[in-house]
Amino acid sequence: MDIEGIGVLGAGSWGTALSNLIASKGYKVHLWVREKEVYDEIRESQENKVFLPGIRLSQNILPSMDIEEVSKDKDLLLIAIPSHGFRDVLSPISKNISKGTKLLVATKGIENRSLMLMSQVASSLLGDEIMERYACIAGPSFAKEVAQSLPTVVTIASNNLTMAKGLQKLLHTHWFRVYVTDDVMGAQLAGALKNVIAIAAGMCDALGFGHNARAALITRGLVEITRLGLKLGAQPKTFAGLAGLGDLILTCTSELSRNRSFGYKIGLGMSVKEITESTQMVAEGLRTTKSAFELSMMMGIEMPITEQVYKILYEGKPPMEAAKEVMTRSLKEE
Repeated sequence: MDIEGIGVLGAGSWGTALSNLIASKGYKVHLWVREKEVYDEIRESQENKVFLPGIRLSQNILPSMDIEEVSKDKDLLLIAIPSHGFRDVLSPISKNISKGTKLLVATKGIENRSLMLMSQVASSLLGDEIMERYACIAGPSFAKEVAQSLPTVVTIASNNLTMAKGLQKLLHTHWFRVYVTDDVMGAQLAGALKNVIAIAAGMCDALGFGHNARAALITRGLVEITRLGLKLGAQPKTFAGLAGLGDLILTCTSELSRNRSFGYKIGLGMSVKEITESTQMVAEGLRTTKSAFELSMMMGIEMPITEQVYKILYEGKPPMEAAKEVMTRSLKEE
């Protein structure tokens, strides 16, 4: 697969890390930056001190605050923006996405308004034919460690396996390994829903529940994710792989996890408002919790952990009370 023009939308930690990975292989990468401060830093010091401090960026990264310039006439458009901004960013530039433009989406989440996954949002804006040129990246991959060239293994999911294999070759290095799958639904759901379980894991740690509780939470969280995924047509094996179990373990156990950290602060007694106003980083799980709960209700799928996280974040339920309710639920075969 020949790829020359590459645009990346989103200069957060993940977008910057992926841009640097591709640029380090000799490709020119046009990176759309929203914040003037970040734009100036990348241009002047080759560093994104706000979102990815301490990492020297390749000179092949060409920052721009002009989204039209970055998105127009590109062979590949990599999208790494928060899910709540996905539609608002993609919609006005949809005219720039030609029939030859491939999309690689690194956004993980479920849209609040529509309960759509990112592939469904893209299809609604660009037409169903975009799915032949659509791929998403999933799996255990903190941006900081990718930027530090630490060993990382991910999955690219696409209906078009030929394209997926081309992207696999584009991203592969001796420290960044890429597998491919055709389960776009499963990869997206796993990547979005693990953030909800990670918030719960952070709460459990803050409440001092111990390692037994965390292991049980991860296991039962995976059951919830799989249950909803199968209802929506995903493949069972996806949830036992990198996009599912791999990403879930990482996000629930590491201090680098924004969603676990968010949950930890909730468990300590901080409010959602206090946490969100204290950082520029986005914990995707906050908005995804609302979407996931509403989606589970719509589909008639029982997701007790997700339900309690929703009640804590959106109804003010005390975390300790929510934990007791989960533990005292009636026992039944599942």
